[in-house]
Amino acid sequence: MERERTLIIVKPDAVQRGLTGEIIKRFEQRGLRIIGMKFMQVSRELAEKHYDVHRERPFFKALVDYITSSPVVVMALDGTNAVQAARNTIGATRPSESAAGTIRGDFGLEIGRNLVHGSDSPENGQKEVALWFDESELVDWGRVVDPWLYE
Repeated sequence: MERERTLIIVKPDAVQRGLTGEIIKRFEQRGLRIIGMKFMQVSRELAEKHYDVHRERPFFKALVDYITSSPVVVMALDGTNAVQAARNTIGATRPSESAAGTIRGDFGLEIGRNLVHGSDSPENGQKEVALWFDESELVDWGRVVDPWLYE
């Protein structure tokens, strides 16, 4: 399998609730490798670019207002099947439909406060990582445990 990149955003509700460390831990324990991470206040311009696919939907302004309302932690993750592995770790978009043991299943209650964003496809993972990170901010590194995770 080819390695993929995925973008993870620990959203304002998770940061405000003090869940950042727990969320990062779950991705690391899953075996995904952090290749970039930053704590930031999202600009409206970046938020609008990120959510551009929803621009014509009635909830677009609310998405932008929300993601810019408080700092976030943004991560670029790498691994085999990284997008699907991350999405399985996150859980269903609606927390009420998320399985126990997922981030949203364990900590979420409402769709509008669902704690974390994860890329929805390998193609979008590449695009989103490139939108949020300069290539110089990403570190390609090897872990001593990689042979125990990947065939």
